Amino acid sequence: MSDFIQQIKVKNFSWVNISRCSSEEMKYLKENFDFHPIHLNDCLSQIQRPKLEATKDYIFMVLLFPVYNRKTRKIISSEIDFFINADYLVVVHRDELTPLINFFNLCKINPEQQEKYFGKNPSVLIHEILNRLFSYCIPILDVLNININSIEEHIFKGFERKMVNEILIAKTNIVNFRKIMQAHRLVISKLLKKTDIFFSTGEYKMYFDEILETIDDIWENLENLNQSIEAMEKTNNALISFRLNDIIKILTIISVTILPISLIAAIFGMNLQFMPLTNKPFSFWIIIGLMVAIFISLLCSFKKKKWL
Repeated sequence: MSDFIQQIKVKNFSWVNISRCSSEEMKYLKENFDFHPIHLNDCLSQIQRPKLEATKDYIFMVLLFPVYNRKTRKIISSEIDFFINADYLVVVHRDELTPLINFFNLCKINPEQQEKYFGKNPSVLIHEILNRLFSYCIPILDVLNININSIEEHIFKGFERKMVNEILIAKTNIVNFRKIMQAHRLVISKLLKKTDIFFSTGEYKMYFDEILETIDDIWENLENLNQSIEAMEKTNNALISFRLNDIIKILTIISVTILPISLIAAIFGMNLQFMPLTNKPFSFWIIIGLMVAIFISLLCSFKKKKWL
C-alpha cells in the first residue's frame, strides 16, 4: 500500500483515504473493491460534475469544493469522490482540502474520535466529513466579501481604473464558486434517499438537514455577493465614463477656443501685400490682443452656459 493510500478500520467499518488520483490508486481500488470501471474512470477525469449514482453494492458520489489560492487570489474546484456502503467509506481526493486531511489524521491518531465517529451508524462519519467540508466554504465567502468591500472603498477614492482588474477577479471567483455549489443540494438530498439501501439515516436526518441549510446559506450569500459585485462594476463603469466625459469636454473646449485664434494666425501669416495692419505700428500686439479677447469671450460664454 502506497503512502497515498491510508486506512482506518474500527470493528467492521473501514475508512479508506486515497490522497492522490492516479492509475496506481485506481489499480488498488480495482483489485480490492468491486467498483465499476466507469466510476474509477470518473475519479481520474479532470472534468467532472457533482452527481450521485447508486449500484446494488455501493453509492458513488462526486462533490466539488472551492479552494482559494492566496498567491493567484483565484478560486478553483477540488473534486472528492465517495464510495459508500455499510462496511466502508472510500474517499478519493487530490490532497487539496485541509478539512478532510486534518479530520482523517485526527481520527487516525485519536481513539476517542474513532469511537465517536466509527462506533455507530456510518451516517455519523459521513455527516461529519460533509459538515466540515461545507463549513470550510464559509471563510472563503468572507474573503470574497472583504475583497468586494475593499473594491468599493477604492472606487470612491479615485482608483476606478485600477479596480477594473480587481472587479474581474472577484466576478470570476464568484462565478466559479457558484458553479461548484449549484448542484450540491440535489446531490445531498439524493444521498439521504439512497443510503437506506445500505443503512438507515433516519435518526440522523436532522443533522443532514442542517447541512442542506448550510448549502442554502452559502448559495444565498453567493447571490448577494454576485449582486454586490455587479453593482460595483456598474458604479465603477459609470465613474470612468463620467471622468472620460469630463476629459472629452475639456479637450473640446480647448479645441473650440484655439480654432478662431489659429484661424487669425493663419490669415495674418499669408504675407499678402494688402493685409490689414500690415506695416502698421504695434500690429503684432493688436493681433495678440484680438486673440486674447476672442479667447476670453469664448471662456466667458462657456462659463455662462455652465459648460465649465
